[in-house]
Amino acid sequence: QVQLVESGGGSVQAGGSLRLACAASGGLVSRRDMGWFRQAPGKERALIADITWRSSIPTYSDSVKGRFTISRDNAKSTVYLQMNGLKPEDTAVYYCSVGRPFSTAAWEYWGQGTQVTVSS
Repeated sequence: QVQLVESGGGSVQAGGSLRLACAASGGLVSRRDMGWFRQAPGKERALIADITWRSSIPTYSDSVKGRFTISRDNAKSTVYLQMNGLKPEDTAVYYCSVGRPFSTAAWEYWGQGTQVTVSS
């Protein structure tokens, strides 16, 4: 059983930056894909960035590409999301997730979520 705890959310003005972190415990994550999702009010949860376990290759949704950067530190069992150029439409609850071992995007465990609010 892997537990995930997100941190780093908060309120920021448009154009600002935040860095989210998600620390895993209870199991190794070095062989698991790691990802960040977000859910805005009235919308479905959506994947915005993920990073593979095999080669740490990142992938981004079009909505965040060029502004957000995902990274991982396997020694610390932590995944990060650096968010620059934040926009009001980035306001959402952000969740991290890890996939099943040796699998691609088979999301298995979830964090509790952290709120990000961007004001104009």
